Amino acid sequence: MSATTQTPAHDTTDEEAFLARLREFRGLEATPTRYAQDAVNQAMIRHFVEAMGDENPIYVDEQAASDTGREGVVAPPPMLSTWLMVGYKAHMAAAAGATPDTPMAKLLAILAEAGFVGVVATNDEHEYVRELRLGDEIKMTTVIEDVSPRKTTGLGTGHFITTLRTYTDQHDEVVARQRFRILRFNPSGAKPAAPAAADPALRHKPFIMRDNAFWFEAAAQRRLVIQACTDCGMLRHPPGPICPSCHSYAWHEVEASGRGTVHSYVVSHHPKAPGYDYPLTVVLVDLEEGTRLVADFVGDADEVSIGLPVQVDWLDYDEHLTLPRFRAATSASELTEEERN
Repeated sequence: MSATTQTPAHDTTDEEAFLARLREFRGLEATPTRYAQDAVNQAMIRHFVEAMGDENPIYVDEQAASDTGREGVVAPPPMLSTWLMVGYKAHMAAAAGATPDTPMAKLLAILAEAGFVGVVATNDEHEYVRELRLGDEIKMTTVIEDVSPRKTTGLGTGHFITTLRTYTDQHDEVVARQRFRILRFNPSGAKPAAPAAADPALRHKPFIMRDNAFWFEAAAQRRLVIQACTDCGMLRHPPGPICPSCHSYAWHEVEASGRGTVHSYVVSHHPKAPGYDYPLTVVLVDLEEGTRLVADFVGDADEVSIGLPVQVDWLDYDEHLTLPRFRAATSASELTEEERN
């Protein structure tokens, strides 16, 4: 039986003893060193940049890369973690309970035993020491850097776990570092007692920054807007500081009709986060203006299908935050001219 089950949760001495137990894992290698299954190669780079719409020629053209002073083609920095992905089979094995007996697994087990079963990623910081080149063979070591004291958050009380991932090449030279932080929390502390429906105020709140504040301000007025480049007219979402087409910093907002069609969707059953009704249906909508938007779907999961015409709807999270969601467009006035014909 853990100490947290022997004394009240508010007991400071108990919290200090529990934290000391957790911090015994600091400095330990969280999991075994992970090795990339393949060397950095052009085929995977090409797949990645095509999927991301990144047209920088230094990723696919030797001459273009050489013209910039590089030795040759390089891999996009955001592609770092893809070289170390373990694949579907390993994920299925972990889901079936075949988790290795590692320091990280033991740390998470202690937290789970004490009721901290919820998990959410909170920080992901990257430091790129050098660009990856074709033929590089990458490996990654992960060290448990810190475990925080018990914190009270909007999701519930819990502990933040910070890990430091160090990426090295075939010469054991560091190519990148990644500091990754998760919160293991007790979700029962954030749930209302026997609610008739999930309280939106308990949901995860979006990060509002200088580049996207205008979008949330428009949503608060129940207006769906899209960022547009003032120089070339390209529409883009999510919002950003620079046009990916002409690299202009000038932009303005365009009001969207709120109509579109379902490009794809997912129905989530587990894990259940506070503030959401389950099953939770999330749709990727092709807006009629040409951009896409991810949002909740209003209605039963069996109503959704790819190509379904939808219309924007609105959900008030609290007095400060309103976000768009979508429902099936059922009336003629909610359909585009092409759909009516």
